[in-house]
Amino acid sequence: MQKALMFAAVGEAATGLALVLFPPVVGRLLLGEDLTGVAVPVARVAGIALIGLGIACWSGQPRIGMLAYSGLVTLYLAFLGFVDGLTGVLLWPAVVLHLILTVLLALAPTRNREK
Repeated sequence: MQKALMFAAVGEAATGLALVLFPPVVGRLLLGEDLTGVAVPVARVAGIALIGLGIACWSGQPRIGMLAYSGLVTLYLAFLGFVDGLTGVLLWPAVVLHLILTVLLALAPTRNREK
């Protein structure tokens, strides 16, 4: 079972990395069409989620995977707002929510040791 989980973790993280770096190519290979327009940032967020899943499965610690996902997606969504100019009504609330989650997840081990 452990070997299967490691294989799955590596596969998901590799797919996620490919989605982050080359979304049009992954779209073409998986779906037969290039990803364009708004599909590219959506694919990158999905890629970040797959990387987080891979980290969670590899490390055996879901908190570490969620911390990686939340931190990376916070940075990416903020980048989309500041640099790419994508500003849907929920973009900045999502950035703030993920920033709060990132801080809470990062501080969770410190709080557990104090109890």
